[in-house]
Amino acid sequence: MTRLRDLLRREPTPGLALPAWLEWLLSAGIVTSDPQLMRRQRCVNVVCYATAASSASYLVTTSFYDLKGMLPLNAYNALMVVACAILPRLHRVSENSVAIALIIVVGFGQLYAVWMLGITSDLQIFYTLAGATLFFFGIQNWKLFFATCVYAVALLLFALNFAPVDGVLLPADGRLRDLVSSQAMISVTAINAAIIFYSLTLVRRAEVELKQQHERSEALIATVMPAAIAARLTSSEARIADRIENLTVLFADLAGFTAATQDLPPEQIVGFLDSLVCEFDALAEQCGVEKIKTVGDCYMAAAGFDGYAVEGAVAIGRFARAMIAVNSTQPKLGEHKLDLRVGIHCGPATAGVIGDTRFSFDVWGAAVNAASRMQSQGEPGLIQVSEAFRTLAKEHFEFAERGVLEVRGIGLTRTYFLVGV
Repeated sequence: MTRLRDLLRREPTPGLALPAWLEWLLSAGIVTSDPQLMRRQRCVNVVCYATAASSASYLVTTSFYDLKGMLPLNAYNALMVVACAILPRLHRVSENSVAIALIIVVGFGQLYAVWMLGITSDLQIFYTLAGATLFFFGIQNWKLFFATCVYAVALLLFALNFAPVDGVLLPADGRLRDLVSSQAMISVTAINAAIIFYSLTLVRRAEVELKQQHERSEALIATVMPAAIAARLTSSEARIADRIENLTVLFADLAGFTAATQDLPPEQIVGFLDSLVCEFDALAEQCGVEKIKTVGDCYMAAAGFDGYAVEGAVAIGRFARAMIAVNSTQPKLGEHKLDLRVGIHCGPATAGVIGDTRFSFDVWGAAVNAASRMQSQGEPGLIQVSEAFRTLAKEHFEFAERGVLEVRGIGLTRTYFLVGV
């Protein structure tokens, strides 16, 4: 079984890790603490930087090709590099301010570039990236996404129908247009790849976080109730309430615990109990026993929920003996060596889940009350059991008769000590 404590102490499993400098760059200007909005704004930053890199590559290419002849386009590309580097700072204005500003700037800017070099340059292909803006706005802002797509299609149709075929700059230079066209295809592919890669990185991180949260929730449920009950609870069963005809219930208590804890620091008391209860929990799992709860230094467990009364009684008997053995190896608490007093009884009981804000699985009924009396009226270091338990488990253990006791709520009852196997 996965331990909740181990999960809580485990270092989070990272998704695909990006370099620290890149993480810092992608978070530029983002001030929100909303994880969903943060992811969308980081996607906007990715496209800002990808657009700046694309514009810079065009600036270098056209400058080397013809610095003077391409000056109007070079000035545009230089402005785009600066604008895309500055835009992330506007995230603090509103959640979609940078996304909207980027779409408007790139939309009209690209129309200008198409006008300068013409339709044959294929620069209008950048409008096909409009679909990626869904990562900017998310499904919840679908109207903005739809408006962006309409805006891009309108600009694309305007460019195809009204822009000069060969553009304004060097219209007779077919080689330049072939070069720009090839670069446009590469740039669009690169921007698409950057958007998809980073978006899938975010998805992977979200999946890892969700898996870890699911493991914690499953482990948490498993710590407070049996696995079969946990499965029924997670399947949305309306109310969990069961009648068990013959349940074996155990109570174990440290004799003299209250007196021993006088004047001891809380860290020492909690550390002692935590160590002991953790060992009891491990034994319960090994023996096939369900831990019900601890109340102070009292440990309650039960078995036989599945209807196998004899097997449940035997499991509890073995668990009780193992508890006594483990406790005998424990160090002193302060100046006191504490003995464990154990009581066991079998009988009808009711089990179920109660509560809302802090629900719990518990067991009630005559079997519970009698088991508690077996413990409280028992002897330190011994396992006192009722005649009902002895009847079920007599083929598997040795018993020594203690005698007849007056048990509150039950009356006179014959009791035994479980002494061996």
